[in-house]
Amino acid sequence: MSAAVHHEWREAAGVRLHCAVAGEGERLMLFLHGFPEFWGAWRALLEHFGARGWRAVAPDLRGYNLSDKPPEVDAYKAKHLTADVLALAAHYTRGRFFLVGHDWGGAVAWNVAIGHPARLERLVVINSPHPYVFWRELTRNPAQCKASEYMNLFRLPKAERVLSENGYARLLSAFEHLPQAWRAKLVEAWSRPGALTGGLNYYRASPMHPPTPEHPGAAKLALEPKDFVVRVPTLVLWGERDTALLTGCLEGLEECVPDLKVVRMPQASHWIVHEEPQRVIREIEAFAGTAQA
Repeated sequence: MSAAVHHEWREAAGVRLHCAVAGEGERLMLFLHGFPEFWGAWRALLEHFGARGWRAVAPDLRGYNLSDKPPEVDAYKAKHLTADVLALAAHYTRGRFFLVGHDWGGAVAWNVAIGHPARLERLVVINSPHPYVFWRELTRNPAQCKASEYMNLFRLPKAERVLSENGYARLLSAFEHLPQAWRAKLVEAWSRPGALTGGLNYYRASPMHPPTPEHPGAAKLALEPKDFVVRVPTLVLWGERDTALLTGCLEGLEECVPDLKVVRMPQASHWIVHEEPQRVIREIEAFAGTAQA
């Protein structure tokens, strides 16, 4: 049984966000995509949870696809992204909500949980490092620093030109093992005016990147784990074949996330939601306490 997906636009923290919505339940499950995807990455999960008593909502984050795309880099700082999520959730529920994030969506979800734990029922993060742990890895682990070098390219003024060359060949190479239909939808989303810049501005606005001769990146920061504690029950799903975010991002995570369950998927990559959607659904469902007989 699957729920139909319909589309809405909501005002959130000064921007208009496009949302895909399934189900009419009282409990809200909010899904946040990463770079360079859009709401469609969550379709299978929307249809599943929407049919099982949830209000399942997946926005295009600011800068992406059909949502507003502020031109200023500062508009993509963490405080604005967090405010978007809180404002959007308030449209759908007065109570606590269940938050699921992947990649950059996971980064936003971590920030919401750290800063506003009373708003969340539970947190699920998929292949997205906790901010303190990622800072630690970028400043102390040469392998992660090397794996993250692409972030510095994405921050450059030439990034749009490089990534859009030859029909977005460089971006599409990350999805070559996924169905052609999904790759075509990605190209359609990237081709919307301002959309590629919007996604790249997440990297440009963040200090969390490897050092360069011009900018110290994460090394400029001095973070303490006590300032990044997540006081929300948390499930982390991790595809271990992720070549950009290494498994070192899981080490010591319990120091910042006391109520933590980690599920490693050795055969999955960064795109775990596409590769093992039914496993992801089962893990989230069990964590939410809604496993079906």
